[in-house]
Amino acid sequence: MSAITPYELRNAEGKSFGNQPLSICDETFTPLEVQYDLESARPLFTKKNIEAGPANIWRYRSLLPIPEGFEPDLPVGFTPLVRAKNLGKRIGATNLYVKNDAVCFPTLSFKDRVVSVALANAQYFGFTTVGCSSTGNLANSVAAQAARLGIKATILVPADLEPAKILNTLVYGAQLVRIDGNYDQVNRLCSLIADQYNWGFVNVNLRPYYAEGSKTVGYEIAEQLGWRLPDNVVCPMAGGSLIRKIRKAFNELIYLGLVEDKPVRFFGAQATGCSPIVHAVRENLDRIEPQRPNTIARSLAIGNPADGPQAAKMIRDSGGWAEDVSDVEIVSGIQELAETEGIFTETAGGVTTAVTARLLAQGRIGADELTVSVITGNGLKTTDAITDQYTLGRPVRSRLSDFDEYLNEINGISADEEGELALAGGK
Repeated sequence: MSAITPYELRNAEGKSFGNQPLSICDETFTPLEVQYDLESARPLFTKKNIEAGPANIWRYRSLLPIPEGFEPDLPVGFTPLVRAKNLGKRIGATNLYVKNDAVCFPTLSFKDRVVSVALANAQYFGFTTVGCSSTGNLANSVAAQAARLGIKATILVPADLEPAKILNTLVYGAQLVRIDGNYDQVNRLCSLIADQYNWGFVNVNLRPYYAEGSKTVGYEIAEQLGWRLPDNVVCPMAGGSLIRKIRKAFNELIYLGLVEDKPVRFFGAQATGCSPIVHAVRENLDRIEPQRPNTIARSLAIGNPADGPQAAKMIRDSGGWAEDVSDVEIVSGIQELAETEGIFTETAGGVTTAVTARLLAQGRIGADELTVSVITGNGLKTTDAITDQYTLGRPVRSRLSDFDEYLNEINGISADEEGELALAGGK
């Protein structure tokens, strides 16, 4: 059994709340955060111990909020960090990497990381039913991991969610409830249900523990870069937690001496149809002005993000920036990443790719700076966003002459031109 570092929930003023299923300070109404005794972590969280651990997020367990005695067996995370030379050449970057959580186990999104940590605590607190409010990926992950652990799962989603994500939740046997409303309305309902039924909602009363799973993205980036930090991170934003937790991971690595201290700029990416954090960054606001989502990037469609104010401040403090892109640009981003690197991402990844390209074009990111673009989910979940971009050709008979004719047809070569080409070739 691996040792863990002592941890507890605290508010922004440092008041301790111990460990309990609670996400908001009842005095300041601000989010609670998991805080660790980092000095106790020094002999535990070392390169040697990490590299000797399993090839998944549990190699970092000594700085995750894992209850004493919990022995994880689900191999989540440690996804590829890909040198994106072809994409970089197309968009003007010579030192670009893609952190590819489109292949995360078991449900092909970074949400598998956060859910695994949340459900460890759900079991510890004695919840017999778990759930979530979700725009898709979280629903898939909660359903799958609850099934593996033998825990009942009830999941609430907006009624207009992509069909593929609904199917990916139902197949695991979870109870799925479609709500006539947007994500923010669904999330408010889940807060009421959690209190009424004493259920463990991973992104409500278990949220502080759940959010810590996102740190593993930052740990992996640093380790996969040879224990060094990048110059820039471009990250999609929904609730705003992921980008903050990557920063937290970097800070912990610096404090413990695993990486050299250096400035890292963080860049947030959202869809134009739902970009409240981008707006806060641009206008230098210390609050979020809620928006009504209207975008194909449903996994990012949170109009009133819980971690929005903190994410906006962190981005500005790092010297970074935030941008939003249209639905047309999102589709182009999906296509560019697939055509250049063979990575098929969902709409959120299209947002990140398109924003990365824009930041380079604006000169906010230098071409030779080491930049990591974070891809959080798989394109097989949002195929409806791009199906109208492609058409199937007519069937071709299994004869070489028919195949030749078809090639000429799609290349726009007429029968007369074909004859002239044949004669020219004969000479």
